Amino acid sequence: MRGMNDSLEPRVESASASPEPRRLQAQPLSAQPLAGCGWMMDIDQAFEGNAGHPINAGTSRRAAMPGTLSLHAQEGQAQMTVFRARAQAVDGPWRLMERHQWGSQTFVPLGPSHEGGPACILLVALGASSPDETTLKAFVVGERQAFTLQPGTWHHPLIALQERDFLVIERRGPREDCEVMHLSRPVQVWL
Repeated sequence: MRGMNDSLEPRVESASASPEPRRLQAQPLSAQPLAGCGWMMDIDQAFEGNAGHPINAGTSRRAAMPGTLSLHAQEGQAQMTVFRARAQAVDGPWRLMERHQWGSQTFVPLGPSHEGGPACILLVALGASSPDETTLKAFVVGERQAFTLQPGTWHHPLIALQERDFLVIERRGPREDCEVMHLSRPVQVWL
């Protein structure tokens, strides 16, 4: 997902698109299916019961997001930004995938939406030089869930289901770190 500091246009490679989209059912975001692409945290589950670590003389509890942030490669620095996302139709069709080779990206939905419900759809794929379309997965991200994408993970730009703000922790650097490619067939997602 492109960051707000991206000043150069990403390299876009195109494949011929088939008019017949592939259909992909979105599954609830959970740690095991996301493995290999990144990590997730369900904020309510992180504090379920008396979980978390007490801090600040017991006035707060702390739960760490799983995984490792990668933000300093190629002279990069950590940056916190806010994305204000417009609502999009869940089914798309979705055609683009992008990746960031040098930095992870963490997305945290901010506040509840006016209408409630899921925060966004996360569409990811593995692949060395291009998205391996046989590995495409779609996830429904709840409004109390956060996720981190590992460097090199192919993903569709943010697909918010309602207008919403997201806190994003990402790499900022002197060189562009966003490669964009078209899928060979567009993807339609359903819940």
